[in-house]
This record gives sequence, C-alpha cells and structure tokens, in this order.
Amino acid sequence: MKIKRIGVAAIALAAAGALTLSGCTSGGADPSAPAGDATAVITVNNTEPQNPLIPTNTNEVGGGLVVQNVFAGLVYYDAEGAVHNDVAESIETEDAQTYTIKIKADQTFSNGDPVDAQAFVDAWNYGAALENAQLSSYFFESIEGFSYEENVPELSGLTVVDDLTFEVKLKQPESDFPLRLGYTAYFPLPAAAWDDIEAFGENPIGNGPYKFEEEGAWQHNERIDLVKNEDYTGPRAAQNGGLDMILYASTDAAYADLQGGNLDVIQEIPDSALETFESEFEGRTVNQPAAANATLTIPDRLAHFSGEEGKLRRAAISHAINREEVTDVIFNGTRTPAHDFTSPVIDGYSEEIPGSEVLEFDADLAKELWAEADAISPWSGTFGIQYNADGPNQGWVDAIANQLKNNLGIEAAGNPIPTFAEHRTLITDRTTQTAFRNGWQFDYPSMFNGLGPIYGTGAGSNDGDYSNPEFDALLDEGSSATEVEAGIEKFQQAQEILFEDLPSIPLWYTNGMGAWGESVDNVEFGWDTWPILYQITKSE
Repeated sequence: MKIKRIGVAAIALAAAGALTLSGCTSGGADPSAPAGDATAVITVNNTEPQNPLIPTNTNEVGGGLVVQNVFAGLVYYDAEGAVHNDVAESIETEDAQTYTIKIKADQTFSNGDPVDAQAFVDAWNYGAALENAQLSSYFFESIEGFSYEENVPELSGLTVVDDLTFEVKLKQPESDFPLRLGYTAYFPLPAAAWDDIEAFGENPIGNGPYKFEEEGAWQHNERIDLVKNEDYTGPRAAQNGGLDMILYASTDAAYADLQGGNLDVIQEIPDSALETFESEFEGRTVNQPAAANATLTIPDRLAHFSGEEGKLRRAAISHAINREEVTDVIFNGTRTPAHDFTSPVIDGYSEEIPGSEVLEFDADLAKELWAEADAISPWSGTFGIQYNADGPNQGWVDAIANQLKNNLGIEAAGNPIPTFAEHRTLITDRTTQTAFRNGWQFDYPSMFNGLGPIYGTGAGSNDGDYSNPEFDALLDEGSSATEVEAGIEKFQQAQEILFEDLPSIPLWYTNGMGAWGESVDNVEFGWDTWPILYQITKSE
C-alpha cells in the first residue's frame, strides 16, 4: 500500500522570503451528510489524565484528548495534518527567527476573559519557567531567554505589541516554528487561571469548541463531561451538543459497550477484537497509518544498562525481538514493524538509515551480543517490562517476554500497572525499576517532533534521561535549517546516533484504529490517531 506522506514543505519556507499563515480553511463535517441532532452528546472512550489539565503540563493522550477539545491554539491540524489558522489571524516572518503573530478580534474564553496577546505570552512564560516544572517546557527551548540553568519567569523573546499582537524571537532561525503552534503546549490561558492554577487544572476554562460546564465535570477514573462552547467562533465549531469521555479500566470493557450500543466511538481496538472488528462494524471502522509509534525504553540508571555493557544489551534485546511475528500474530497486521524512530507518514521517513539493521530479527547475533555483555558483568535476575493494564498491551508484552526468554536464555516478564495515569506517574517520577512500554503520538507533523521532545537532553518526554551532545547538535542544525530537505538530512543523521545508543528500542508503528455505532455520522480519524470529535453528528 502506498503511504501518504505529509509534507512539511508546504508551510516551512526559506528564511529569505516572508512566511505568512493567514485566513483559515474550514474543516468540519461534510455538508452533504446528515445534520443530526445538534444537542446530542457523543460518548467516546478515554483514559484518566495523568495530571490536572494545564496545557503545558499535559503530554499524554488521556489528558491531551480533553485539552485539545477544550482549548484552541493559534493553528490547528486537519485530518491530513495540514495546518490552518484557528485563533491566529496571521503568523509572519521575514527571517524565520522573529515572528509577528496577530490574533483574531473579539475572541473570549468561556468565562468571558479575552483571548488576547497577553493570554498567550503569560501561558508560554508559565510553561517555560523552571520553577513551574511543566512537562512541556522543552517546547519553549528555542525562544530567546529560555534557560535550563536558572529560572526565567519571563522570556526575553516574547513581547506583547498590542492587545491582539505579540512577537516571538527565537535563538536561531527555525522555519518550521509555525508548524508547532497547534500543539497543546502553545495554548493560551485566561487571566482567571492565575488565581489558583492548581484548582484551574481540575476545572479548566478554555477557548475551544467545548467547555467544562460546572465543577465535578471530571469524575476521576470514571468520566469527563464536556458541553458545547457557544462562545467559540473558530473553524472547529462543534456539530453536536457535547462529549462524554468515559474513562474505562480496560479497552475490552469499552468495546463491549460499543457492541451494546452504550458507546458511540471507540478510539482503540482491544487485542481480542482485532480479527473481527472490521466485519462486525462493517463500514464504520478505521484502520490507517498514523503518526504514532511504540518503543521499549530502558533507562541508563538500571543495573547492566549503562556504558558499553548497556549498549550491547540493548542491541541484543532489539535483535531478539521478532517484530513481524508480533505484528502479524498479536496485532493481526494492524501494526507495521519499525524501521526508524519516527513514522512512515512523516516527511523524511527512511528505511535506509545507517544502523537501522539493529532492528532486524537475528537470534544468533542477539545471543552473541548478550554474551559479550556478560563478559563485562554477568546478568542476573528477570528482565521486566512495565505496561499499563487498562490498554491493549498484555498480549504483545507477553509475546516479547517469551521471545527474550527463548532467544537470550533469560527470565523475562511483564509488570502490569492498573492504569495509564499510574504507569506514566511512575515513569515521570523516575521510580520505575524496569524497562517500560513507551511510544509517541506526534504533536505536529515534523521529523523533529519525533526526535527532539523524546531524546533531546532535558526534554520533557525524555523518559529515559538520554543525553548525547552530538545528537543534540544535529537536532539544532536541523531545526535551524532554512531549507526543509537540509533539515531532514540532519534529523536522519541524528537517528544514526540513536541506532547506536538505543535509548529506546523501536518496535512498530501504530495504526489509527477505531469503530463507531450506527447512530453517529461524520466520523473521521486524524493523522495523529485521534477521532475528530467536534465534527461528529448523532441522530437520537
């Protein structure tokens, strides 16, 4: 199957010319499709968010699905990953280093606070300041004034010009900067947020197509109920009356509710239904390539996984995993074995990066590498793989554990954690004592986004605390390139270093998969695997 590539070149222009994103292209529901009941509420499965819902501290899918529907950023991404203005009137630059951003007039948060330049600058300054310990602070690293060494309460590169205009000065030219601005880290916050930011995270006030109607809309580990935000005037206006996100303990339970007519949309398919879901919900499913991948992270801090011994053991484990067998048998062909650290739908993807042969199954080589590591320090104990039990993970974890047993001659087993939120908390708190299931759902369609936030030194999603100055330098060179192809070349070179160090072991690319009931129409899943909820209509 020919895989559609999402081109960054369409919006990342050379620094010599002026870059302008202005106007907007409307997305949303097909006007020829049934209109449905505009007051009907759509039900969809989700997981318990890890943290209170502050955009700069939300970097996982459970919270991300909520935040992207409650807030609106300067731009948004359509189903194909193309960029369109949302809150922004225009984003302009003459040199790809200083950007002038104009905001559309007369926009408000759901409490009436204005969506203005100050709302963006204050939110970005909060996200960037070290004292606030925001998980997405890394996304502000390229703005002038950002520091990892000292707390900077206000970035020198952010300037409010007038009520609806602000300026962003970067440390170096970065032609793809506008491409990033649809990610949650760049969302604005209302003035009311600063009265009590912790309380705000439990009941956020946004400017997007939906809103929290009242206190208690988030019933932890049970549900999050959103209603249509009538004050939102952007291109993502809700075609339904609201969203009920049900926080299931397992994907099997969500699928059973879909079968019973008690759930409208499921955005993940359990292992038990991979062979049957497309026939059971014929004409109402999606199974398509998406910008998401799955990896196995083994932190340096674990015994036997630092230095040269660690490199040998990571390579041995990678060669001991038969990815094709797992994707065919466990996932019924709904995953694709990994060949790089990004995704086949991202511009610049290649299966020919030097060093990528470490992803090839070779049991004999795996044994040899493991023996070399044992010569440095003999292995003992069980190789554990931590995963969240509320997602479809046990099957593939058990399969990989068995492959490691058979191909390396060691004990290996899964370590289930009840919920995704608990799994992520153990990881971010650095209390996980085993390897762990990891992965990445791209925030915006760029190679850099599949590398920098995960493997850059100090990055917010660098769960294994990987650090390599040569890798960081190549990221900087790629980011500052004024020609897209030159940047891609640097990012591919950076991957050569990752294949040597293997801070995470690429497993496979994740397809966007889902299904929906008979009462909903206009269901579409985007480039990032998420259903586009605002355009769904429902007939009661």
